[in-house]
Amino acid sequence: MDSSIEEAGPRAGGADETEPVVPAGPRASGAALPAQAGPVPSMGGAAGGPESDVAAGGPVASGAVEADAGTGAGEAHAAISEAAPVPAAARAATGEAESGAVEEASGAGGDGAPVAGRVAVAPSSLSPSRAGDFMQCPLLYRFRVIDRLPEKPSEAATRGTLVHAVLERLFDAPAGERTVPRAKALIPGQWDRLRESRPEVSELFADDPEGERLARWLAEAERLVERWFSLEDPTRLEPAERELFVEAELESGLRLRGIIDRVDVAPTGEVRIVDYKTGKAPRAEYADGALFQMKFYALVVWRLKRVVPRRLQLVYLGSGDVLTYDPDLADLERVERKLHALWEAISQATRTGVWRPRPTKLCGWCDHQAHCPEFGGTPPPYPLPVVESGPGVG
Repeated sequence: MDSSIEEAGPRAGGADETEPVVPAGPRASGAALPAQAGPVPSMGGAAGGPESDVAAGGPVASGAVEADAGTGAGEAHAAISEAAPVPAAARAATGEAESGAVEEASGAGGDGAPVAGRVAVAPSSLSPSRAGDFMQCPLLYRFRVIDRLPEKPSEAATRGTLVHAVLERLFDAPAGERTVPRAKALIPGQWDRLRESRPEVSELFADDPEGERLARWLAEAERLVERWFSLEDPTRLEPAERELFVEAELESGLRLRGIIDRVDVAPTGEVRIVDYKTGKAPRAEYADGALFQMKFYALVVWRLKRVVPRRLQLVYLGSGDVLTYDPDLADLERVERKLHALWEAISQATRTGVWRPRPTKLCGWCDHQAHCPEFGGTPPPYPLPVVESGPGVG
């Protein structure tokens, strides 16, 4: 099978040392890809040397999708483009975050976005972030989705939002102009734009009158953007979509939705879903959890267009690693079954009002300790009708 989604490692001058990225499954990072139809410039090591390996994980795929897409790519591009049935204005009205990172930054994007004066309603859709919330702690899910409690922005998450915006906007420039200086030059303007759209992020530096902490924060954003160039070559990439909002309804009636950072389409029509992470790559035991979001997106694309993405790719700018996974239909069917079970648990908690906390080490970073019984707090009055527990309920 023809493909120009090639196998390649970080480019010369690349990643920092970090914990090894171990394949998350039998076909994860390091899986061999079919031969190329023609010569495709390598993005491997320096001076045409061997491709880099990420510790024991094997060669990572951060290769290019060439811009001269043929018929197969055009058809796939059109199919993926049609996967965004909700325009930006409608997204804003429903509380969808403008960027995938915004949802993570605020803890309230997607189906959990806070809307002033809006009456509490039962959840009707599921995004990767909110699914992750429920799996982490059902009470956290309730606080974010049903109670819609406010959360303070964090420096790390807001920086992630800023970096995402810069990497998205960089592709507005012609291929030859997608350089490190050009990308860095985008940061001040995107920071201004972020403050305009989300004034609360300005509070992060309210106690920094000299601007020293802000300068360090922006410098770290620059370092993350620069590191991306050691992992992917934007002059050889022509994304089919950036910040693509996707939504699909399963046969059960469950609506899945999310925002994909980048969709690449090879000349042969094969699809790669790419997500940027500004943190470090997870340890081996957490790799499956990291890939859950990507499999979620792959399921939505498959349900929308019956296209199984060829590759899922997580680009970790914090550590300079790329984690890849090549899903198959069985993977997506398993994810769908898991989401149905998860949604049934959410629906049951919604009906009964029973949202149990699940204490973990992550509780130390939670904004809702004052409302959490684990910290001596009391949740707000439950704003939805409650169905009394009966046989098989509760």
